[in-house]
Amino acid sequence: MAGDRDGRVSQFRKGALELAILALLDAGELYGVEIVEGLAARPGLEASAGTVYPLLGRLGKSGVVETTWRESPVGPPRKYYRLSRAGRTELAEMAASWRGLSAALDALLEEVDRRA
Repeated sequence: MAGDRDGRVSQFRKGALELAILALLDAGELYGVEIVEGLAARPGLEASAGTVYPLLGRLGKSGVVETTWRESPVGPPRKYYRLSRAGRTELAEMAASWRGLSAALDALLEEVDRRA
């Protein structure tokens, strides 16, 4: 039973990661490790590099995120990610959808709490 619960929590988090990454990139250009660290700094959004990088690849292929390689002051070049114009639109639409869904679920769960 605990495995089922862990799977559900994992699915909730995976669904939110795309929106979280777009929200982080709204502040400006970041390279991969900075995105992983930005997620880790927010409880509940922690994700491994093995989860984040494939998602960034999909976001790039869909045109939501643009990339640029830059020399690093220490070590190999880094791939930087930024929102494209389409990415900004996607972020706004996803944020509105998330807020509507979240408000509806919060209201429903408050009803559950009142009945308990």
